[in-house]
Amino acid sequence: MRELLKNHPHAQCGAAIGIEVAIVRPRSYWLELSYVVTGELANLSIPPVATRKRTDALWRHTCFEAFVRTSGAEYYEFNFAPTSEWAAYRFAGYRAGKTLAAIPTPDIAVHSERDHYSLQATLILDSLSRPDHSSWHLGLSAVMEDKSGRLSYWALAHASDKPDFHHPESFVYELSPVVPS
Repeated sequence: MRELLKNHPHAQCGAAIGIEVAIVRPRSYWLELSYVVTGELANLSIPPVATRKRTDALWRHTCFEAFVRTSGAEYYEFNFAPTSEWAAYRFAGYRAGKTLAAIPTPDIAVHSERDHYSLQATLILDSLSRPDHSSWHLGLSAVMEDKSGRLSYWALAHASDKPDFHHPESFVYELSPVVPS
């Protein structure tokens, strides 16, 4: 299923682009996200692929993100940079109790053409706490930096007048419960 991300109404983007995300669950507790950016990519700042490693503050530049709420107020944040750097955090509640999430290094693949850029991230999430077999709620988003350094904020839903991907009402995509194997 492909979902369209929307630019936050108060964020400017120096490039005419569109962003879609395909969501696939190839196996129980696996999540595959394919972000596709189309349009005037020459006006975006997209750094080249480098060494895949865990890195903080990726959201300060072009970055693709996924937020996963497994149950209750607890949720996880995953960041994927075009460089193939990544981050994973666990939150006990809305922007509270942030800790590193212990997950295997995500598989990240990028492909770039003149008017088409894609980043695919595959996450193995069987280490996420899951007290029951409830649905997962996702908030999918991206931060795009243009050549002048301006950031735009893209998401499935914007729940406030300021960009806030952590907002509980941003978790609008629901995945069916995982069936135990």
